Amino acid sequence: MVIELGLSGFAAVVLAGGRGSRLGGFDKASIEVDGRTLLEHALDAVVDAGEVVVVGHQVPTERPVTFVVEEPRYGGPAAGLLTGRDVLLRTFPTIAVLAVDMPRLTPGTFRRLHEAAVGHEGAVLADGAGRRQLAFVVETARLDAVRPDHEGQHGLSVRALLEPLDLVEVAPAGGEARDIDTWSDLRDVASEGPSLE
Repeated sequence: MVIELGLSGFAAVVLAGGRGSRLGGFDKASIEVDGRTLLEHALDAVVDAGEVVVVGHQVPTERPVTFVVEEPRYGGPAAGLLTGRDVLLRTFPTIAVLAVDMPRLTPGTFRRLHEAAVGHEGAVLADGAGRRQLAFVVETARLDAVRPDHEGQHGLSVRALLEPLDLVEVAPAGGEARDIDTWSDLRDVASEGPSLE
């Protein structure tokens, strides 16, 4: 089965866990860019989603979301994604996945990814060097089909998890591929200003 247009909505999983080691252990989700936290930016980017799960510590949010801590703890982004998928209350044809540290993603990003995924099993944002970003959409049934057992999730990379799937790569528009791993990254992103959708 491959993705078709006319989806009856999609779910979203925001990856907001991790240790933030390059930020001195600071919680990335609470960092502010343009007067909003990175988590608020992420939730804005998936405003079209029918259900949202945030993998990370619970904080107040403007829209209803489900919070969960990845299992195993600090097991990596693939473990976070699969933990988030497991707590979805409903089943959607596709799941949008994004890292909380990419404040230039917009609803338009995920509309483009869904459009590009038609005829494939998903689509992923890939920068000019071909590096796949933690911003993609994937067919739920195919993700379920390739997931490892619980023990196999620990330390598994998202790239390895998605390797068997037919994902089309989509070039970023503007600063969509920018992420914040260091305080220097934060200064650079803030100085560029917000993306225009």
